[in-house]
Amino acid sequence: MKSNAPRMTLPTQAVLRALLADPARERYGLELCDLAGLPGGTVYPILARLERLGWVESRWEEPSAHEEAGRPRRRYYRITPDGAERGRDAVARAYRSRRQPVPAWLLHPGGTS
Repeated sequence: MKSNAPRMTLPTQAVLRALLADPARERYGLELCDLAGLPGGTVYPILARLERLGWVESRWEEPSAHEEAGRPRRRYYRITPDGAERGRDAVARAYRSRRQPVPAWLLHPGGTS
């Protein structure tokens, strides 16, 4: 049976926290790697799983943007509204299971950090 949620590993939680820091903002892959403090080989498979679950959506930037900047084309990711709700809940449950206090930003979405 297929699960509706990813395994809440510490790396998955780190990626979700990076996305949830500003749910309306698109972030490119390497930016998420930096924010999560993880290598691309860890972050990109997590993003792919989250996208398959519908928690994250992605798009490729327009070719003119990266050509003009003289860099490789970026793929941008954004957490979906449903993904933000489920992600906050999943990360909060993971904190509780480790008997750690749940951060206020998980309990009060849309508030200040």
